[in-house]
Formats: sequence, C-alpha cells, structure tokens
Amino acid sequence: MEYAVIMAGGTGKRLWPLSRETRPKQVLKLLDGQTLLRKCYERLKPIFDVRNIIVLTNAGYRDVVLENLAELPFDNVIAEPVVRDTAGAIGLAAAVLSKYDSNATMVVLTADQVIRPEEVLQQAIKDAIRWVNKNPDSLITFGIRPTFPSTQLGYIKLDKSTKCADCSNEIYKVESFTEKPELKVAEEYFKSGRYCWNSGMFVWKARTILREIYHSLPAARKPLEMIQSSWDGPAGEQQLREWFPAMPKISIDFAVMEKSQNVSAIMLDCQWLDMGSFAALADIISSDSNNNIVVAGRSEVLDCKDSILITEDENHLIAAIGLEKMVVVHSPDATLVCPIDEAERLKELIELIRQHGNERFL
Repeated sequence: MEYAVIMAGGTGKRLWPLSRETRPKQVLKLLDGQTLLRKCYERLKPIFDVRNIIVLTNAGYRDVVLENLAELPFDNVIAEPVVRDTAGAIGLAAAVLSKYDSNATMVVLTADQVIRPEEVLQQAIKDAIRWVNKNPDSLITFGIRPTFPSTQLGYIKLDKSTKCADCSNEIYKVESFTEKPELKVAEEYFKSGRYCWNSGMFVWKARTILREIYHSLPAARKPLEMIQSSWDGPAGEQQLREWFPAMPKISIDFAVMEKSQNVSAIMLDCQWLDMGSFAALADIISSDSNNNIVVAGRSEVLDCKDSILITEDENHLIAAIGLEKMVVVHSPDATLVCPIDEAERLKELIELIRQHGNERFL
C-alpha cells in the first residue's frame, strides 16, 4: 500500500516573531489564510486516503499539528521526543510502516514548501510510485528545474533517463549530489542543463530505505528495531523516548542518498520555494505598485517601497510611512523591525533574546 509522510518538525527561526518554539512555521497562516502544513496536506488528498497520510513532528508540536489537521487520525501524528534530523525521522516512519505493511511504499514530503502548479507534483508522485512498485530497490528523489544559479540550494547531477511505462515523467539516474556550490560553479550547473535543485522529497519502499539506513548508519539499527518491536504496545512511548535519542543526528542526504547506487530522480518543472525566510514571501505573494509585500487584514502604507509588512491579526492595523527595504512583523507580544538585508541575522537576535532572559518570547 502507498503512504504519504509529511515531515513537519522545523522551527523556522528566520520567521520570528511569528514562528515560536511552540508554534512552528508550518502552521503560520501566511498563504491566503492557510498554513503551509494544510497546503501540503491538501496536495496529497487527491492521491492518498486520509488514513494513509502520516505527519512526523516534534513532541512539542503534536497538539498544534492535530489542531491544524483536525480530520487526521490521532495516531497518524508521530511525535519525535528529540530532533535527530531527516535520517532519524525517515527511519522512524519507515520502521513503523514496515511493521504493519512489509510492502509499504513511502512518499516523503516536507511541510514548509510552496509548489505550483500542484498537478505537476501530483503526477510526479504517481509516476514515482509506479516506478518504485516495479523497481523496489530504487530510491526516487524529486529535483526542481533551476530558474537561476542559486548558491543556497543543493544540486543533483542527472545521468541518462529511462522511460517508465504508463508514466508522464522520465526517470533519470542520479550521478552525484553537491551541497550549496560557489556562484561560479552554480552558474556552470545552470548552463549545463544536467543539474536540478535538490527538493528534499522522496519515494521508496519502507523496507528499502530501512535497509539503506542500516547499511550506512549501523548505529541506527538497534534504536529503530527496539522502537519498531514495541510500537503500539504498552511500552511503546517509553521505548521511543529511550531509544530515539540514540539515533545518529544526520540528514538522509548525507547518510544515504549521496552513498547509494540506487538513486534515481524525476525533474519537476514548476514553481518551488522552501519557505525559510520573510524575503521568500516575495516569490509567492503579489506585491503592490511600490513592490511592498503586505500580509495584513488592515493596512495603510504611505510612501513605502521594497518592504515587507506582516501581521496575522485581522483586527490589527499595520501602518507605515517612508519605509524602504524594511521588514516589519507584528505578533501579539513581539514586533520585529529590521532592514531586509539584515534579516538573515535573526538567529543572532534570538540568541541575544535568550541571553537576556526573555525566553518567553521565543
């Protein structure tokens, strides 16, 4: 059977003060009043039964995830007791699924991405499932056709392609992965046409990715086997809390994808955005005549340009005069004001807030 796994554990520090330790970025209502998590879930509903959609998140986010996806069965939210990066999260989901379905096919997406048009991804998911069901040792990743030479994204180098019967997309053999290249290298990749951006979305058999994890990360075997054996039993939660912290803290790309010889890719020709900062809103929200991005129920903007103004409170008026290239973000108990070019220093600011004993604002 096919299952969708949504990874929704990121905190989103670069979206403070909207995102908090108890309110991650994937549940912020920045997209037409909907959250990133809800948007991801809605993309999957045409393909999967709701009972086969699973959300992986941090233990502290379980309630907010269930509140956002009220129709999702309670047990379909798997809460990690500690953060162990994507290899740990994916290994946990694969261990749980393979316990009950030895032939489970996993589609792994992340909750903090914007993808348009959705039909492009939906067709690619269907094609990847067909391929993996016929080629159960294969690991499929989705690459994004680059639109510019980015130095902030990872790249996948594609080799020859194979036509998949009953598929709309070609399946490419993956030759190599590269993390965040320098500008000159990124420009070469962009011009060659053989590289795509690494989206962090995957399709594979649960048993296959478990085998690959055990091979590349031997230290992961015992924790996952112990968690799997007790899952859904009276000692399940205790075993999860005891053994999951023993998982190596590493991404699935470094742990498995860059080492495996069985990786293939489907290239997506679509708008794709990893929602990691306020500046990213410019790519998905229409600006006004002065290139301002305004997310607010009520606003008055006078002689401002190239600025970002945000509040989720529909009853709060956000007003500004003469701003240029500034970010202003309002929340009920904290307000951020900074130049757009300085927004990447938010992690420094958060650490300063912590040092001064103001953790309640984080």
